[in-house]
Amino acid sequence: MKLSLLLNVIDPKIGGVMIMGDRGTGKSTTIRALADLLPEIDVVVDDPFNSHPTDSDLMSDAIKEAVARGEDIPKGTKKVPMVDLPLGATEDRVCGTIDIEKALAEGVKAFEPGLLAKANRGILYVDEVNLLDDHLVDVLLDSAASGWNTVEREGISIRHPARFVLVGSGNPEEGELRPQLLDRFGMHAEIRTVKDPTLRVDIVEQRSQFDQNPEGFLQKHLEEQEVLQKKLVAAQTLLPSVSIDYDLRVQISQVCAELDVDGLRGDIVTNRAAKALTALEGRTEVEVSDIGRVIVLCLRHRLRKDPLESIDSGYKVGKVFRDIFGFDLNQDGAAA
Repeated sequence: MKLSLLLNVIDPKIGGVMIMGDRGTGKSTTIRALADLLPEIDVVVDDPFNSHPTDSDLMSDAIKEAVARGEDIPKGTKKVPMVDLPLGATEDRVCGTIDIEKALAEGVKAFEPGLLAKANRGILYVDEVNLLDDHLVDVLLDSAASGWNTVEREGISIRHPARFVLVGSGNPEEGELRPQLLDRFGMHAEIRTVKDPTLRVDIVEQRSQFDQNPEGFLQKHLEEQEVLQKKLVAAQTLLPSVSIDYDLRVQISQVCAELDVDGLRGDIVTNRAAKALTALEGRTEVEVSDIGRVIVLCLRHRLRKDPLESIDSGYKVGKVFRDIFGFDLNQDGAAA
Protein backbone atom coordinates (compact mmCIF):
# COMPACT_ATOMS: atom_id res chain seq x y z
CA MET A 1 0.00 0.00 0.00
CA LYS A 2 2.74 2.46 1.01
CA LEU A 3 4.80 1.64 -2.07
CA SER A 4 1.79 2.23 -4.39
CA LEU A 5 1.13 5.62 -2.80
CA LEU A 6 4.77 6.74 -3.05
CA LEU A 7 5.04 5.66 -6.71
CA ASN A 8 1.88 7.61 -7.60
CA VAL A 9 3.35 10.71 -5.97
CA ILE A 10 6.53 10.32 -8.04
CA ASP A 11 4.53 9.77 -11.26
CA PRO A 12 0.84 10.80 -10.99
CA LYS A 13 0.29 9.47 -14.54
CA ILE A 14 0.32 5.93 -13.07
CA GLY A 15 -3.36 6.60 -12.45
CA GLY A 16 -4.02 6.36 -8.73
CA VAL A 17 -4.39 3.56 -6.20
CA MET A 18 -7.31 1.44 -5.08
CA ILE A 19 -6.78 0.05 -1.57
CA MET A 20 -9.07 -2.77 -0.49
CA GLY A 21 -8.84 -4.34 2.95
CA ASP A 22 -10.34 -5.24 6.29
CA ARG A 23 -11.80 -2.61 8.60
CA GLY A 24 -9.38 -0.99 11.05
CA THR A 25 -6.17 -1.79 9.16
CA GLY A 26 -4.97 1.82 8.90
CA LYS A 27 -5.93 2.50 5.26
CA SER A 28 -7.27 6.03 5.87
CA THR A 29 -4.50 6.86 8.36
CA THR A 30 -1.78 5.94 5.85
CA ILE A 31 -3.40 7.86 2.99
CA ARG A 32 -3.92 11.02 5.06
CA ALA A 33 -0.31 10.83 6.25
CA LEU A 34 0.87 10.99 2.63
CA ALA A 35 0.09 14.72 2.30
CA ASP A 36 2.55 15.56 5.12
CA LEU A 37 5.34 13.81 3.24
CA LEU A 38 5.09 16.07 0.24
CA PRO A 39 7.00 19.35 -0.10
CA GLU A 40 5.07 22.62 -0.45
CA ILE A 41 4.07 23.67 -3.98
CA ASP A 42 4.35 27.06 -5.73
CA VAL A 43 0.92 28.55 -6.35
CA VAL A 44 -0.79 31.73 -7.50
CA VAL A 45 -2.15 33.40 -4.34
CA ASP A 46 -5.96 33.14 -3.91
CA ASP A 47 -6.38 31.07 -7.08
CA PRO A 48 -9.13 28.43 -6.55
CA PHE A 49 -7.35 25.96 -8.87
CA ASN A 50 -3.89 26.04 -7.19
CA SER A 51 -2.42 27.27 -10.51
CA HIS A 52 1.38 27.26 -10.89
CA PRO A 53 2.77 30.83 -11.24
CA THR A 54 5.15 30.00 -14.11
CA ASP A 55 4.30 26.56 -15.62
CA SER A 56 1.58 27.15 -18.24
CA ASP A 57 0.60 23.45 -18.21
CA LEU A 58 -0.51 23.84 -14.58
CA MET A 59 -2.38 27.14 -14.97
CA SER A 60 -6.10 27.79 -15.22
CA ASP A 61 -7.29 29.64 -18.34
CA ALA A 62 -7.88 32.87 -16.35
CA ILE A 63 -4.26 32.92 -15.07
CA LYS A 64 -2.93 32.16 -18.57
CA GLU A 65 -4.87 35.15 -19.92
CA ALA A 66 -3.57 37.36 -17.10
CA VAL A 67 0.03 36.28 -17.88
CA ALA A 68 -0.52 36.94 -21.60
CA ARG A 69 -1.71 40.48 -20.73
CA GLY A 70 1.52 40.98 -18.76
CA GLU A 71 -0.22 41.32 -15.39
CA ASP A 72 1.73 40.81 -12.18
CA ILE A 73 0.87 37.39 -10.72
CA PRO A 74 1.02 37.16 -6.89
CA LYS A 75 3.12 34.09 -6.00
CA GLY A 76 3.09 32.00 -2.84
CA THR A 77 3.50 28.45 -1.53
CA LYS A 78 1.08 26.09 0.16
CA LYS A 79 0.87 22.51 1.38
CA VAL A 80 -0.15 19.89 -1.16
CA PRO A 81 -3.97 19.81 -0.97
CA MET A 82 -5.52 16.62 0.42
CA VAL A 83 -9.24 16.56 -0.37
CA ASP A 84 -11.69 14.06 1.15
CA LEU A 85 -14.67 13.25 -1.03
CA PRO A 86 -17.76 12.67 1.15
CA LEU A 87 -19.92 9.68 0.17
CA GLY A 88 -23.08 11.76 -0.28
CA ALA A 89 -21.43 14.34 -2.57
CA THR A 90 -23.46 15.48 -5.59
CA GLU A 91 -22.01 15.96 -9.07
CA ASP A 92 -22.25 19.77 -8.64
CA ARG A 93 -20.28 19.56 -5.39
CA VAL A 94 -17.58 17.47 -7.10
CA CYS A 95 -17.31 19.25 -10.48
CA GLY A 96 -18.46 22.75 -9.61
CA THR A 97 -21.46 24.76 -10.79
CA ILE A 98 -22.16 27.58 -13.23
CA ASP A 99 -24.46 30.40 -12.11
CA ILE A 100 -26.71 30.54 -15.19
CA GLU A 101 -28.63 33.64 -14.04
CA LYS A 102 -25.45 35.66 -13.55
CA ALA A 103 -24.06 34.40 -16.85
CA LEU A 104 -27.18 35.49 -18.74
CA ALA A 105 -27.72 38.79 -16.87
CA GLU A 106 -24.11 40.03 -16.73
CA GLY A 107 -22.56 38.09 -19.59
CA VAL A 108 -19.80 36.61 -17.39
CA LYS A 109 -18.93 32.98 -16.77
CA ALA A 110 -19.81 32.75 -13.07
CA PHE A 111 -18.21 29.49 -11.97
CA GLU A 112 -18.32 28.11 -8.44
CA PRO A 113 -15.39 25.62 -8.20
CA GLY A 114 -15.97 22.14 -6.75
CA LEU A 115 -13.80 19.51 -5.06
CA LEU A 116 -11.93 18.68 -8.28
CA ALA A 117 -10.67 22.28 -8.45
CA LYS A 118 -9.59 22.13 -4.81
CA ALA A 119 -7.74 18.84 -5.41
CA ASN A 120 -5.77 20.11 -8.43
CA ARG A 121 -2.03 19.33 -7.98
CA GLY A 122 -2.86 17.35 -4.85
CA ILE A 123 -4.50 14.14 -3.63
CA LEU A 124 -8.20 13.28 -3.89
CA TYR A 125 -9.19 10.60 -1.40
CA VAL A 126 -12.44 8.66 -1.70
CA ASP A 127 -13.17 6.44 1.29
CA GLU A 128 -15.62 3.57 0.63
CA VAL A 129 -15.23 4.17 -3.12
CA ASN A 130 -17.17 0.95 -3.80
CA LEU A 131 -20.27 2.59 -2.26
CA LEU A 132 -19.97 5.73 -4.41
CA ASP A 133 -22.35 6.23 -7.33
CA ASP A 134 -20.81 4.66 -10.49
CA HIS A 135 -21.42 7.85 -12.49
CA LEU A 136 -19.39 9.92 -10.00
CA VAL A 137 -16.56 7.36 -10.00
CA ASP A 138 -16.53 7.69 -13.80
CA VAL A 139 -16.27 11.50 -13.57
CA LEU A 140 -13.37 11.24 -11.10
CA LEU A 141 -11.49 8.71 -13.21
CA ASP A 142 -12.00 10.75 -16.41
CA SER A 143 -10.62 13.90 -14.74
CA ALA A 144 -7.70 12.00 -13.20
CA ALA A 145 -6.81 10.52 -16.61
CA SER A 146 -7.18 13.70 -18.71
CA GLY A 147 -5.99 16.22 -16.10
CA TRP A 148 -8.96 18.51 -16.90
CA ASN A 149 -12.48 18.94 -15.58
CA THR A 150 -15.15 20.31 -17.93
CA VAL A 151 -18.48 21.62 -16.66
CA GLU A 152 -21.25 22.25 -19.20
CA ARG A 153 -24.61 23.79 -18.36
CA GLU A 154 -27.18 25.31 -20.76
CA GLY A 155 -24.68 25.83 -23.56
CA ILE A 156 -22.03 27.38 -21.30
CA SER A 157 -18.80 25.40 -20.98
CA ILE A 158 -15.98 25.94 -18.49
CA ARG A 159 -12.90 23.82 -17.98
CA HIS A 160 -10.09 23.92 -15.46
CA PRO A 161 -6.99 21.83 -14.67
CA ALA A 162 -7.68 18.84 -12.39
CA ARG A 163 -4.43 16.94 -11.98
CA PHE A 164 -4.52 14.88 -8.84
CA VAL A 165 -3.55 11.50 -7.47
CA LEU A 166 -6.81 9.58 -7.04
CA VAL A 167 -6.78 7.27 -4.03
CA GLY A 168 -9.76 5.07 -3.23
CA SER A 169 -10.22 2.71 -0.31
CA GLY A 170 -12.91 0.21 0.56
CA ASN A 171 -13.89 -2.95 2.37
CA PRO A 172 -14.50 -5.93 0.02
CA GLU A 173 -17.37 -7.09 2.26
CA GLU A 174 -19.36 -4.05 1.11
CA GLY A 175 -19.12 -5.06 -2.54
CA GLU A 176 -16.59 -4.84 -5.35
CA LEU A 177 -16.19 -2.04 -7.84
CA ARG A 178 -17.34 -2.84 -11.38
CA PRO A 179 -14.43 -4.34 -13.42
CA GLN A 180 -14.45 -1.51 -16.00
CA LEU A 181 -14.05 1.06 -13.19
CA LEU A 182 -11.51 -1.03 -11.27
CA ASP A 183 -9.38 -1.29 -14.41
CA ARG A 184 -9.08 2.52 -14.53
CA PHE A 185 -7.17 2.63 -11.24
CA GLY A 186 -3.45 2.34 -11.93
CA MET A 187 -2.58 0.14 -8.95
CA HIS A 188 -4.48 -2.06 -6.52
CA ALA A 189 -3.27 -2.96 -3.03
CA GLU A 190 -4.91 -5.53 -0.75
CA ILE A 191 -4.54 -5.14 3.01
CA ARG A 192 -5.06 -7.93 5.53
CA THR A 193 -5.29 -7.72 9.33
CA VAL A 194 -1.90 -8.43 10.97
CA LYS A 195 -1.85 -11.89 12.59
CA ASP A 196 1.54 -11.70 14.38
CA PRO A 197 0.81 -10.88 18.10
CA THR A 198 4.18 -9.07 18.57
CA LEU A 199 3.48 -6.75 15.65
CA ARG A 200 -0.08 -6.12 16.88
CA VAL A 201 1.26 -5.10 20.32
CA ASP A 202 3.77 -2.78 18.61
CA ILE A 203 0.96 -1.09 16.63
CA VAL A 204 -1.21 -0.70 19.75
CA GLU A 205 1.72 0.84 21.70
CA GLN A 206 2.49 3.32 18.91
CA ARG A 207 -1.16 4.33 18.76
CA SER A 208 -1.23 4.86 22.55
CA GLN A 209 1.93 7.00 22.39
CA PHE A 210 0.36 9.13 19.66
CA ASP A 211 -2.90 9.57 21.63
CA GLN A 212 -1.01 10.63 24.79
CA ASN A 213 1.31 13.11 23.09
CA PRO A 214 0.63 13.73 19.36
CA GLU A 215 3.20 16.57 19.06
CA GLY A 216 5.96 14.56 20.73
CA PHE A 217 5.20 11.53 18.56
CA LEU A 218 5.39 13.57 15.36
CA GLN A 219 8.61 15.25 16.51
CA LYS A 220 10.18 11.85 17.19
CA HIS A 221 9.62 10.77 13.56
CA LEU A 222 10.24 14.16 11.93
CA GLU A 223 13.82 13.44 10.83
CA GLU A 224 12.82 10.12 9.24
CA GLN A 225 9.97 11.89 7.43
CA GLU A 226 12.27 14.64 6.09
CA VAL A 227 14.68 12.01 4.70
CA LEU A 228 11.79 10.33 2.84
CA GLN A 229 10.55 13.71 1.57
CA LYS A 230 13.99 14.49 0.08
CA LYS A 231 14.06 11.01 -1.48
CA LEU A 232 10.68 11.64 -3.16
CA VAL A 233 11.77 15.04 -4.54
CA ALA A 234 14.99 13.50 -5.89
CA ALA A 235 12.98 10.67 -7.50
CA GLN A 236 10.62 13.15 -9.23
CA THR A 237 13.67 14.96 -10.68
CA LEU A 238 15.35 11.69 -11.74
CA LEU A 239 12.26 10.09 -13.32
CA PRO A 240 12.65 11.55 -16.87
CA SER A 241 16.16 10.01 -17.07
CA VAL A 242 15.01 6.46 -16.18
CA SER A 243 14.92 3.94 -19.02
CA ILE A 244 13.65 0.39 -19.35
CA ASP A 245 15.30 -2.13 -21.66
CA TYR A 246 13.31 -3.21 -24.75
CA ASP A 247 13.52 -6.92 -23.81
CA LEU A 248 12.05 -6.21 -20.37
CA ARG A 249 9.18 -4.28 -21.97
CA VAL A 250 8.47 -7.23 -24.26
CA GLN A 251 8.42 -9.57 -21.25
CA ILE A 252 6.00 -7.28 -19.36
CA SER A 253 3.64 -7.37 -22.36
CA GLN A 254 4.13 -11.15 -22.54
CA VAL A 255 2.92 -11.44 -18.92
CA CYS A 256 -0.14 -9.28 -19.70
CA ALA A 257 -0.94 -11.35 -22.82
CA GLU A 258 -0.50 -14.63 -20.93
CA LEU A 259 -2.88 -13.42 -18.19
CA ASP A 260 -5.39 -12.37 -20.88
CA VAL A 261 -5.53 -8.79 -19.54
CA ASP A 262 -8.00 -6.67 -21.53
CA GLY A 263 -6.56 -3.57 -23.20
CA LEU A 264 -3.11 -2.08 -22.78
CA ARG A 265 -3.48 -0.24 -19.46
CA GLY A 266 -1.73 -3.08 -17.62
CA ASP A 267 1.36 -2.82 -19.85
CA ILE A 268 1.51 0.99 -19.59
CA VAL A 269 1.04 1.14 -15.80
CA THR A 270 3.59 -1.63 -15.11
CA ASN A 271 6.19 0.21 -17.21
CA ARG A 272 5.47 3.51 -15.44
CA ALA A 273 5.46 1.99 -11.95
CA ALA A 274 8.75 0.13 -12.55
CA LYS A 275 10.37 3.39 -13.71
CA ALA A 276 9.03 5.29 -10.67
CA LEU A 277 10.41 2.61 -8.33
CA THR A 278 13.80 2.76 -10.06
CA ALA A 279 13.83 6.57 -9.58
CA LEU A 280 12.87 6.11 -5.90
CA GLU A 281 15.88 3.81 -5.48
CA GLY A 282 18.09 6.48 -7.11
CA ARG A 283 18.91 4.49 -10.28
CA THR A 284 18.30 5.14 -13.99
CA GLU A 285 18.08 1.55 -15.36
CA VAL A 286 15.04 -0.61 -14.56
CA GLU A 287 15.94 -4.10 -13.30
CA VAL A 288 13.87 -7.30 -13.24
CA SER A 289 13.52 -7.00 -9.45
CA ASP A 290 11.87 -3.56 -9.88
CA ILE A 291 9.25 -5.06 -12.20
CA GLY A 292 8.77 -7.95 -9.74
CA ARG A 293 7.95 -5.53 -6.91
CA VAL A 294 5.23 -3.68 -8.83
CA ILE A 295 3.70 -6.15 -11.29
CA VAL A 296 1.22 -7.75 -8.85
CA LEU A 297 0.04 -4.28 -7.72
CA CYS A 298 -0.44 -3.22 -11.36
CA LEU A 299 -2.17 -6.33 -12.73
CA ARG A 300 -3.98 -8.07 -9.87
CA HIS A 301 -7.25 -6.17 -10.40
CA ARG A 302 -7.22 -6.47 -14.20
CA LEU A 303 -7.67 -10.25 -14.42
CA ARG A 304 -11.05 -11.57 -15.50
CA LYS A 305 -13.02 -12.83 -12.52
CA ASP A 306 -14.02 -16.49 -12.54
CA PRO A 307 -16.61 -17.07 -9.76
CA LEU A 308 -15.60 -20.74 -9.49
CA GLU A 309 -11.89 -20.05 -9.11
CA SER A 310 -10.37 -20.04 -5.63
CA ILE A 311 -6.80 -19.01 -6.59
CA ASP A 312 -5.85 -15.48 -5.51
CA SER A 313 -5.33 -13.21 -8.54
CA GLY A 314 -2.05 -11.91 -7.05
CA TYR A 315 -0.71 -15.47 -6.92
CA LYS A 316 -1.63 -15.99 -10.61
CA VAL A 317 0.25 -12.82 -11.62
CA GLY A 318 3.28 -13.94 -9.59
CA LYS A 319 3.28 -17.40 -11.19
CA VAL A 320 3.17 -16.06 -14.77
CA PHE A 321 5.87 -13.47 -13.91
CA ARG A 322 8.06 -16.28 -12.55
CA ASP A 323 7.54 -18.41 -15.67
CA ILE A 324 8.36 -15.61 -18.12
CA PHE A 325 11.12 -13.75 -16.26
CA GLY A 326 12.58 -16.83 -14.56
CA PHE A 327 12.63 -14.82 -11.36
CA ASP A 328 11.01 -15.71 -8.04
CA LEU A 329 8.76 -13.44 -5.98
CA ASN A 330 8.63 -13.50 -2.20
CA GLN A 331 5.32 -13.42 -0.31
CA ASP A 332 4.67 -9.68 -0.45
CA GLY A 333 5.11 -9.58 -4.23
CA ALA A 334 8.73 -8.37 -4.27
CA ALA A 335 11.30 -10.13 -6.39
CA ALA A 336 13.39 -12.37 -4.18
